[in-house]
Amino acid sequence: MNDDFLLTNPLAHRLYHEHAAGLPVIDYHNHLSVPDLAADRRFEDLCDAWLANDPYKHRAMRIAGVPEALITGRQGTPRERFDAWASTVPLTLGNPLHLWTRLELARVFGITEPLNAASAGRIWEQANARLREPEFTVRGLLRRFHVQCACTSDGLLDDLSGHRALAETETAFRVLPSLRGDDAVAAAPEWLRRLGVLTGITIDSFDAFRAAVRQRLDAFDAAGCRLADHALDRFTYDTKMVERAEELFGRRLAGAALTDVDEISLHAGVLGFLGQEYGQRGWMMQLHLGAQRQTSSRLRRLAGPAGGYATIGDECDAHSLCKFLDHLEQGGALPRTVCYTLNPADNAKLAALTGAYTEDGVAGKIQFGPAWWYNDHACGIRRHLETLANYGLLATFIGMTTDARSPLSFARHEFFRRVLCDTLGEWAARDLLPDDDKLLGGLVRAVSYGNARAMMTGKVRDE
Repeated sequence: MNDDFLLTNPLAHRLYHEHAAGLPVIDYHNHLSVPDLAADRRFEDLCDAWLANDPYKHRAMRIAGVPEALITGRQGTPRERFDAWASTVPLTLGNPLHLWTRLELARVFGITEPLNAASAGRIWEQANARLREPEFTVRGLLRRFHVQCACTSDGLLDDLSGHRALAETETAFRVLPSLRGDDAVAAAPEWLRRLGVLTGITIDSFDAFRAAVRQRLDAFDAAGCRLADHALDRFTYDTKMVERAEELFGRRLAGAALTDVDEISLHAGVLGFLGQEYGQRGWMMQLHLGAQRQTSSRLRRLAGPAGGYATIGDECDAHSLCKFLDHLEQGGALPRTVCYTLNPADNAKLAALTGAYTEDGVAGKIQFGPAWWYNDHACGIRRHLETLANYGLLATFIGMTTDARSPLSFARHEFFRRVLCDTLGEWAARDLLPDDDKLLGGLVRAVSYGNARAMMTGKVRDE
């Protein structure tokens, strides 16, 4: 873990150390716990801080044959669960988890010894001793990574008081809500009942539903929300579907069963309404495509809906995606949009999409989101950067976000920046870019921080 980690040429070394290393971090999509942040929680031990909620590690442990009881915590002490992970780490050679493990231990705890079964006891004691130090709270860990802004994932019915408390007590960085809108799209009966209770609006029609949702969107906006997020695993969209939304919503309220086709049409109608609301508020819409989350029913029962057992799904339906974006644009309310894909077969498709919907004076209105989930290893990041550079404009890219559940995962911003600088250095060595520190340094600063900052502040581009 020396200064040259992942930097294989002199230009890459200069770009990283002179331009990227000292920049603050803006993490515009993560799953950190707002109650933990508001209370500035202190973790009980290294398992609690690092392993308990990390589906990447859980997935690797399952592949290695670790019993599920040690992964989900239904059996075994925290130390026994940590030992199971330590024994798995040597098997992750070639997987990004091997590099992330080294990076996180080094940057957070100053531990450079490789983690394995033999070193587990020493590393457990060293890390736990650091976690007892005053500054090693959840917020203290974010300060160590020079976080300037972190956007959490919050459901439309979530209590926003934690965000208000953070705004009053945390001065080093901002924590803003980012709407996770999937529950609103699904519009399940129990969720609709809770929406009505929360807003004081009787949900007896599609108009009443929209009024109640707008009230909650206003509350999110007042709390600083500037982004919304949707998982579109099975996505079909057509304006004819949108036209049926009011009828189908009425049938749902009446307790009638909807067919799969009806459900897809209702989802399309609600998503179209939400997209318009995001655009009118100046929010950014994030669309996560290409995941197949319905795999093992057994693991879903044991580990919950985000347990690390999902896989890569089909390629995204470009026709439906374009219909959706065009419908919003025709209505004058197309928000800035980030499209992520779990299926790398979509890379060129989404990189080219960045030039299909534009707005005068707005740089990078449609974003090909960073290499996501199973793609955020060094090879996947390089492929993403190369595809975006060839099909779009790398200079307008808003850079990395962690999608993390642990503050230790914020080390991935350093990982991304190092891969970015090394990639640019390699391209320059092959005469694909000018060997110009000033020009490429400006690109590094924009992609690592400046473009995300401009997006969060509502500027066209950063100064």
